[in-house]
Amino acid sequence: MFKKFAPVLALALPLAFAVPAQAAKLSVAATPVPHAELLEFVKPDLAKEGVDLDIKVFTDYVQPNLQVSDKQIDANFFQHQPYLDSFNKEHDTKLVPVGLVHVEPFGAYSQKIKDIKDLKDGAQIAIPNDPSNGARALLLLQKQGLIKLKDPSNILATARDVSENPKHLKFRELEAATLPRVLPDVDVALINTNYALEAGLNPVKDALFIEDKDSPYANLVVTRADRKDDPAIRKLVDALHTAKVRDYILEHYKGAIVPAF
Repeated sequence: MFKKFAPVLALALPLAFAVPAQAAKLSVAATPVPHAELLEFVKPDLAKEGVDLDIKVFTDYVQPNLQVSDKQIDANFFQHQPYLDSFNKEHDTKLVPVGLVHVEPFGAYSQKIKDIKDLKDGAQIAIPNDPSNGARALLLLQKQGLIKLKDPSNILATARDVSENPKHLKFRELEAATLPRVLPDVDVALINTNYALEAGLNPVKDALFIEDKDSPYANLVVTRADRKDDPAIRKLVDALHTAKVRDYILEHYKGAIVPAF
């Protein structure tokens, strides 16, 4: 009996040892542009490092954080630190950043005027309705001399914190994802660059004005506190921090986003 089956075993053992180790699966939530695009760009390199990247595309800023917090997704890539801080406080979550990737200069757009000097008294200005991005919009308007805030450095300012408004601007606070769609209905909309790019707007060419490159709102890879040292997540951050990715950002987005590493 032993002699009969020994050849079969001898053949089977080398095959068993030849099976490669299974890749570590890593699910990452991202908004479509540029975050999911950047993840797709590094996906082949991560596969070589033994990480099977599963990119989950979202069009809002809430579910990617909730699903990471609820352990349905491992990490996300779409937000900056002020938004993360605000979200953690509002939702009692404990999400943490694990790496800066890029800055998306925030811009103001209009289909009604070509120069901010032509903005009329009483103009309607659409801004994001979440605390961090709404304040970011107001701070940018302040930098243009259009308004003044009670606290000029308040990263959570709202329209109620406007202390001087010489042009009597009227603010419409709307969900960030909807802002490109309301452009025909308002005089100016301040739009996050990921949504501007999705709508075919080029921040460098189309914005009336835009943040400069030293903006503190760098986009992050985020996960739960218990996963911050996970090898697969560290490999993801390392893959996004290569010279190859830096060159891709500079060449592909042509200033619409800029590396933060």
